[in-house]
Amino acid sequence: MAGDLLPVGDAIARVTQDVEPTSAETVPLGAALNRVLAEPLAARRTQPPFDVSAMDGYAVRAADVAALPVLLTQIGAAPAGHAFAGTVGPDQTVRIFTGAPVPDGADAILLQEDAVVEADGRIRATETVRPRQHIRAKGLDFVEGDILLPPGARLGMRQLTLAAALNHGAVPVRRRPRVAIIATGDELVSPGSELGPHQIVASNSFGIAALVELLGGTAIDLGIVPDDRAALADTIDRAMDSGADILVTLGGASVGEHDFVREVLVERGMKLDFWKIAMRPGKPLMFGRLGPMRVLGLPGNPVSSLVCGLLFLKPLIQRLLGLPLVDETEQAELGGPVGANDRRQDYVRASLVDLPDGRHVATPLPRQDSSMLSTFAQALCLIIRPPFAPEAAKGAPCRILRLP
Repeated sequence: MAGDLLPVGDAIARVTQDVEPTSAETVPLGAALNRVLAEPLAARRTQPPFDVSAMDGYAVRAADVAALPVLLTQIGAAPAGHAFAGTVGPDQTVRIFTGAPVPDGADAILLQEDAVVEADGRIRATETVRPRQHIRAKGLDFVEGDILLPPGARLGMRQLTLAAALNHGAVPVRRRPRVAIIATGDELVSPGSELGPHQIVASNSFGIAALVELLGGTAIDLGIVPDDRAALADTIDRAMDSGADILVTLGGASVGEHDFVREVLVERGMKLDFWKIAMRPGKPLMFGRLGPMRVLGLPGNPVSSLVCGLLFLKPLIQRLLGLPLVDETEQAELGGPVGANDRRQDYVRASLVDLPDGRHVATPLPRQDSSMLSTFAQALCLIIRPPFAPEAAKGAPCRILRLP
């Protein structure tokens, strides 16, 4: 298997097969942003729980204000959070405010701007009203027991607000997948360090950690490991001891004499599933299992690492969160020509314009070397070129994957 080039689709299927979602845990609503529901969330109350006024004004009987002129006697008030205890009778009214219960006997709200307080205290209507006007009916939004947030719902701004309205102070969510990250190589130093003449700044781990956090996981940065077998073995053991669901290694999985990440992982007990993918950038990608921990060995080149993270780490985290895998690619048209492709599926960094008519135009960026983060940072999408695709001219259809 190690000598074969596995198609991208087959590799994604193998990475995501037989993945059980993480366990459920209950967290306070205020700590649930971006978490994924493990169970359905039902309303614990009816909203609104009674007929309420939608506006500030006067609760009236519509029949009394069906024709003008009319004078009404105010018999009380109903501020928000308080109900008027009596009943509105003929030619009577109750001062009412938005959100307050509509008193018995009333069936409409006269807006305060459509009412004048006379010298004797009576209320003169300047507009007519219809039955139920400016009243929000009991249960208009939802009824107790309604399931409004299903399992797998990601809790963003709108979902958290709804969960609060459903009267949930805490919610059952999937445990965040734990992703341990190891960068390897004698040449790597941390950002902000003094660099030697042959060293480079380690950048991949920051992008992969950001992707993990954006997806709802927890990144565990185990730092930079030099090209030393014992140090690498010790760090792999630390990843296992951390309870990581996924171990991501960066670099060291190619064929050079210092690229021994795969060998050390196998020595520690990893069962290698595949190595090498028919894709560009990102050919030297490794996947296996080390006990309960899944292992993704990503390439050392920064762009290759991040593209592989989007294609393989993202769906793996999604499956651990109990989320379905969906095709996120879109139809677009080329904004410039592309050459013929070879046996590897190509992911071409491109700009993207969304036109008013609904079309999307993706234009390949001029420089595509897998080490060039500046080009990757400019790109808004990846143009997916299948194996052996012929030359394509400007305006030809293509598939794209938007970049986060």
